[in-house]
Amino acid sequence: MLRENRASAAPGVLMLVTLIVAIVVVAVAWFVPAARAGSGWEIFGSAFLIVALAFCFAGLSVVNPNQGLVVQLFGGYVGTLRHPGLWWVNPFTARKRVSLRVRNFESGKLKVNDNDGNPIEIAAVVVWKVVDTAEAVFQVDNYENFVHVQSEAALRNLATSYAYDAHVEGQMSLRGHTADIAEQLKKEIQERLSQAGVEVIEARISHLAYAPEIASAMLRRQQASAVVAARAKIVEGAVSMVEMALQELSKREVISLDEERKAAMVSNLLVVLCSDRDTQPVVNTGTLYQ
Repeated sequence: MLRENRASAAPGVLMLVTLIVAIVVVAVAWFVPAARAGSGWEIFGSAFLIVALAFCFAGLSVVNPNQGLVVQLFGGYVGTLRHPGLWWVNPFTARKRVSLRVRNFESGKLKVNDNDGNPIEIAAVVVWKVVDTAEAVFQVDNYENFVHVQSEAALRNLATSYAYDAHVEGQMSLRGHTADIAEQLKKEIQERLSQAGVEVIEARISHLAYAPEIASAMLRRQQASAVVAARAKIVEGAVSMVEMALQELSKREVISLDEERKAAMVSNLLVVLCSDRDTQPVVNTGTLYQ
């Protein structure tokens, strides 16, 4: 597996000045006198040297900030230039520019089945950058397309591994554990992209919903679950309040109640506290035993 290494290069400004001076010197000191003297071999030699020096200008390359220049010589990897500026390398080399900037993309909405078999729609935003230019260029055919395809494959695999919503306490779900799911997604994408010299900075789910064909049914299910949970909380609070009321009445000796009267009082208090509508008071003019 190829690993990135630093390519050797000469300062571009120095080489530019050197080449210009060399061409001028050869032209003035050799080509012009040879042309005046009419010496064919000297004219050919000086002209060839001027062309060769001009060809050396092809070795000049500009490296921009956050950019890598991958250098190849006759099919072999020479190295990568990362330092910004004007540089001169062997003019016979082939050079490919690779952006080292942080990039991001949003996957399309994928329709998959979650761990419970329910069809859902899911999409993610992935933030990434190239950290090894040699792997990015030589290990995969097109590293940008590779990032997109593998990210969507990892997202699809993640969606099938977890349920959309947890139905058991402690169960990890796509909707209820967003931070953990994002970390798991980032880890899985990174494992797939490590061979392409890419670092995943962040990966998060940007869209999550039930598929349209079951969305209404799942909404009713969620509403029913919410109602049940709310009623359970109300009952729990009401029982605590009734218990506290009986303890305070007994502690302060406000009234002495037998078990039957306690049962009636508990029943009335629970009706008042647990009812989802306003209760109407009823005045009892008799006694509990009449």
